[in-house]
Amino acid sequence: MPTSTYRVQLQPDFPFAAAAAIVPYVAALGVSHLHLSPVLEAVPGSDHGYDVTDHGRVRAELGGEEGLRGLAATAHEHGLGIVVDIVPNHMAVPSDAGLNAPLWEVLRDGPEAERAGWFDIDWDAGGGRVLLPVLGGPLGEELAALTVVDGELRYGDRRFPLRPGTEHLPLPRLLDAQHYRLAWWRLGRTELNYRRFFTVSELIGVRVEDPEVFEATHAVVLRLMAEGLIDGLRIDHPDGLADPAGYLQRLYQRTGGAWIVAEKILGADEQLPVSWPIAGTTGYDALRHIDAMFADPEGCAELTEHYRVFTGAPPDQGGEWAATVRRAAYRMIGRELAAERDALTRLAVRICAAVPELRLRDHAAWALRMALAELLVRLPVYRPYVTGDAPPSPVDEAMLVTAADAARTAFAVPAEAAAVDTVRELALGRFGEGADLTAFRVRFAQVSSALRAKSVEDTAGYRFSPLLSAAEVGGDPGRPALPPAAFHTLCARLQRDWPLTGTVLSTHDTKRSADVRATVATLSEHPRGWADLIERLTAETARAGVRAPDPHLAWTTWQTAFALGFPDKERLLATTLKTVREAGLHTTWTEQDAAYEAAVERFVLAGPCGPPHYTLAEFARELAPRIRANILGTALLHLTMPGVPDVYRGSERHYLALVDPDNRRLPQLPIAQLAALDDAPVTGDDLATEKLRLTAAALRLRRDHPDWFGEAGTYEPLSAEGPAATHCLAFGRTGRAVTAVTRLSRRLADNGGWDGTYLPLPPGTWHDLLSGRRATGNALLAQLFAESPVALLVREEPPGSPEPSGP
Repeated sequence: MPTSTYRVQLQPDFPFAAAAAIVPYVAALGVSHLHLSPVLEAVPGSDHGYDVTDHGRVRAELGGEEGLRGLAATAHEHGLGIVVDIVPNHMAVPSDAGLNAPLWEVLRDGPEAERAGWFDIDWDAGGGRVLLPVLGGPLGEELAALTVVDGELRYGDRRFPLRPGTEHLPLPRLLDAQHYRLAWWRLGRTELNYRRFFTVSELIGVRVEDPEVFEATHAVVLRLMAEGLIDGLRIDHPDGLADPAGYLQRLYQRTGGAWIVAEKILGADEQLPVSWPIAGTTGYDALRHIDAMFADPEGCAELTEHYRVFTGAPPDQGGEWAATVRRAAYRMIGRELAAERDALTRLAVRICAAVPELRLRDHAAWALRMALAELLVRLPVYRPYVTGDAPPSPVDEAMLVTAADAARTAFAVPAEAAAVDTVRELALGRFGEGADLTAFRVRFAQVSSALRAKSVEDTAGYRFSPLLSAAEVGGDPGRPALPPAAFHTLCARLQRDWPLTGTVLSTHDTKRSADVRATVATLSEHPRGWADLIERLTAETARAGVRAPDPHLAWTTWQTAFALGFPDKERLLATTLKTVREAGLHTTWTEQDAAYEAAVERFVLAGPCGPPHYTLAEFARELAPRIRANILGTALLHLTMPGVPDVYRGSERHYLALVDPDNRRLPQLPIAQLAALDDAPVTGDDLATEKLRLTAAALRLRRDHPDWFGEAGTYEPLSAEGPAATHCLAFGRTGRAVTAVTRLSRRLADNGGWDGTYLPLPPGTWHDLLSGRRATGNALLAQLFAESPVALLVREEPPGSPEPSGP
């Protein structure tokens, strides 16, 4: 089992051979397993690998199976295992459809194709054809760009099969004779008739609930695991599957109980289903709790009020979190997910017309469609987990009943609101199983997960932005701060129920890296200073002739520029354009407002990347000690709390990254710095080296003493005593290691520092691996934190002493 993992992002510019070259460095860092992004064949040039085209081959652009075997051999020589990310939910719809052989067969042979069962396609909705929204304009305008070459249909670099016997038809008749319909890309929003990944029409859902599909899509990975090349798995987006629990159970059995974590995004009060036979989640629940330890609750409230005054945002367009989420969900289900909503509506209409219960016969289609939308937008988590072989869980039932009670209030006529109850009962599987009944129950949950992801993470998270560090995957921007007791409660539960779960701070999907978020979190301790600064900087930019396109844009852009710390025009402009398009308040990915986006660019260049940046940089320098405390504190909590920490490539040092464009870039790894680390002076390091030292110390400790941190270990909250006690978060691991970090350091300084505050240590003499200090008994925090805002203590044992069995 892993003690820690190190995530690398494979791509053509960083293939298996490049990963093998860094194995000695990763091993020296103290990691136990190398964590690889998807390794199966993907769209040519893909820099992430989640767009799988062929499950039967290891990706040639990365070096193929031979390259993977070479990497595994190198890893094993250095004591590292291999964990691989797999994508069971979807495959690519590539430009060259021939790259996806099962899809090619379906497009060529239609519903009678041998592998037609691989995909969720509503043939009836498409008039017997699959809608392919790939054309740059309406068909009539693009007709001249369509040609038949070598028995295939071509459109630019796109290639499609032809239905046998139609090759010589005139083009209009040929198009009508296919098992697919080429259409303007904008029609995908409303007329798509296959299940996709979220709103991405280029990714088609795969039916891994079918045992034959499961075996075909997992054969290579399972073979490599059986041969010992792969030791563990990360499961991408299990909530998109028809039956996540059933899938994970099959996978657990087929891998012989390997270490498996699932990318499950938990809601604020949601817990991972105990029936899932896995080690746990990929760790966004840990990320949320760690970040919340470094947000000042009073400062967050004040900062939010300043944000509302500055932006003037209406409650449902960025002014209030809950209202913003609700409005974003309505927009998503009514526009981007309209095709999915309508597919569910068609199922509901057919069911109501066919089931024996006459009371369902008079639901109007519009009422069922409205009931679906009203119910879906009110679900507080990604999805329910109702199956056909067991009654709904009390949690799922209570959630859907509560949502339905609120959804009924949207109807003017109470009798028509009965449609909500019908939809609720269908989602709970109350009417039994059958083709349409099962399909509705399954697709309702799948659409729910897509709606939650797109409305909360990808829309509301960019609209509500008092404190950008809180707007993260799995986060709760409406409640960015939590008390230390919440962190201890989570850790105690993880150690008890999921001791080998994954934990993360930075991933390929985080909007902002851990160090960016830790930097932004310091603003929660300086709400008035930040509000005054933004007013001054925005006014200064306007006096120079460039006004902010809107105040919300100014607020978010200044925060991002503050976190980056230097005026990187390319990166800041890229992330700002992504922000405004995801928010969808003035421009979107599909309806871009060129004038607004030009104004955004002028503001970014004149403001955050112009002369006002010097004032912003001075403010950041004043906060440098607070930033340092947050960055080191978040890192140490992550690396020593219960679970298996995943270190994202490059984040072992000071790592300032944004999801776009940074999470696809290749970082410069501190290979030479790590090699010289043990000979470097203990104090006086820059932040990057200091964080590297901390990371190596914690990872090596976990590797050398897995019993302290793994399933057999324990977690013991420790409480400081004295006037500044709340500013120290501390815990012990199995009576042998103690973590202590500083939190909310600005308020700590304002209140007199650590004077009179101490941390009662468990019996023994303790050695700080970071500073070299020793401590016993009631350790004065002013001394413990003299050189660093964090401490990692290990209990010294006299020679010959037996290993303790507990604290």
